Amino acid sequence: MLRLTSIILAIIGISSAQVAEPFRLILTDVEQNIYEETANLTSSDLTPDCPVAWSVKKYVLHGGRQEGVEVIEVNNGKLRFNVVPTRGMSIQQVLMGDLRLGWDSPVKGLVHPKFINLNTRQGLGWLEGFNEWMVRCGLEFFGAPGTDEFIDNTGNKATMDLTLHGKICNTPASTVEVIIEREAPYRITISGRVDETLLHGPKLEILTQISTVPGTGEFQISDTVTNRSAIEQEFGILYHGNYGPPLMEKGARFFGPVRQVTPINEHAASDVSNYALYRAAKAGFPEQVYCLRLWADQNDRTKVMLRNAAGDKAVSMAYSVKELPFFTLWKNPVAQEDGYVTGLEPGTGFPRNRSIERKFGRVPKLAPHESRSFTIDFALHADKNEVNASADEITRIWAGRKTQVDTAPYNAIRAIPSSFFIDSEGKIKLGSTGMVSLDEIKAIFKAE
Repeated sequence: MLRLTSIILAIIGISSAQVAEPFRLILTDVEQNIYEETANLTSSDLTPDCPVAWSVKKYVLHGGRQEGVEVIEVNNGKLRFNVVPTRGMSIQQVLMGDLRLGWDSPVKGLVHPKFINLNTRQGLGWLEGFNEWMVRCGLEFFGAPGTDEFIDNTGNKATMDLTLHGKICNTPASTVEVIIEREAPYRITISGRVDETLLHGPKLEILTQISTVPGTGEFQISDTVTNRSAIEQEFGILYHGNYGPPLMEKGARFFGPVRQVTPINEHAASDVSNYALYRAAKAGFPEQVYCLRLWADQNDRTKVMLRNAAGDKAVSMAYSVKELPFFTLWKNPVAQEDGYVTGLEPGTGFPRNRSIERKFGRVPKLAPHESRSFTIDFALHADKNEVNASADEITRIWAGRKTQVDTAPYNAIRAIPSSFFIDSEGKIKLGSTGMVSLDEIKAIFKAE
């Protein structure tokens, strides 16, 4: 009898282990010629024991320039987000109540890559489809358009025209899969692979995963970039996260443990003391870009936050500075109808032309068949207590260390003032390269 009981328990254990295997649904696989145009998954069908009702839906858009664009809509019971496999696994928007991660772009609808010419307007064609919340830039290159050198198929140096922010965002995914854990915490994952390959050129792929736990206001992006070539390959990735109202507004603030901030041009330099503060929309106001380095904790983790003026809504992002050592803050406070938006953009470099970034050592390389992974944790904060708690975490990472504020852009040649510091008490400390006059300090902190 005891032996029979043991056998029964073993069978039950095996059965339970089998049931616990994650549910997997392949939506796209070009190698196996698998394609599912629609799908509708629910918690009641797959995880009936999950205390939070969730759903995953896949559909295809029709009409205009969105014809043929695939969308996967994830609802974790508290927040919703839309993944767009047709556009490099970008994320259209994230919604939690009245808190939205996204913006109101002049570009309406999700534009299919077949309608975009990256070479138009001197390499700015990428902007014809730019309206998602999160867009990956790369992989062979990202940043400003322009020319750069490469080795052609004869082994000689040649020049090529680089387009804005690369190709990966306008490349449909080769594989797409939905993965649902059948046991707590019942994590929902949308996985995809996007290839950027050509003969006599880069052979790069990115395996993306966007995941969330039902009932939470959090989600994670976890990507792996691999060089499938037998030779070394340059690469780059920048996570172009874009925010409009309700987070971007007059009086909104960027908050992060900034180690150094450098304006990208003279226009940004003229307002560098207000780099973390947002102004009201103003028609025709030129964009401002600031290149940041961030402090991290003992585990190389950092965290930044964008909060609204009232301090009762925010989004935070946490990641490793070893994986993504550079951070770009893009401010575009133009009129609402022209695209009032800010970008919080961790990356492997800054968004300047690759020919420039290479000179500063900010173009990494992958050895043959080498991979590199990047993970970012996002959280939405919907009240002052949550916002303040997130700010406290950032303050602990900052640990009272100073912020170097450069008053001249990277490409400018100025003797003084080269930089100043803001200490933990908000006091001005001059840089080490010279004295700064009272008039210059007044100019730095001029009233708006």
